Amino acid sequence: MIITFEELRNIKHSLPTGSVKKIAKQLNLEEQAIRNYFGAKKKSTPMLDMHKQSGPGGGIFRIEDLTILNLAKQIIKEKNTKKE
Repeated sequence: MIITFEELRNIKHSLPTGSVKKIAKQLNLEEQAIRNYFGAKKKSTPMLDMHKQSGPGGGIFRIEDLTILNLAKQIIKEKNTKKE
């Protein structure tokens, strides 16, 4: 899947508080690895099946494993369903 940096950050910013911890725990990963997946680079952790191509607006990412992205989208969907 190809996704822009801006789209990735918008998904991250749409997550409710505690979602990064929830995803990390579910996948047995460090929280910082999840943050880095969504564009943060505060601490060195390995890239998780992503390849970045520089460009305007932060560039684009080719994501091989959609597990984290799908979990994030599911959490956002659940959050929006509860609001209705």
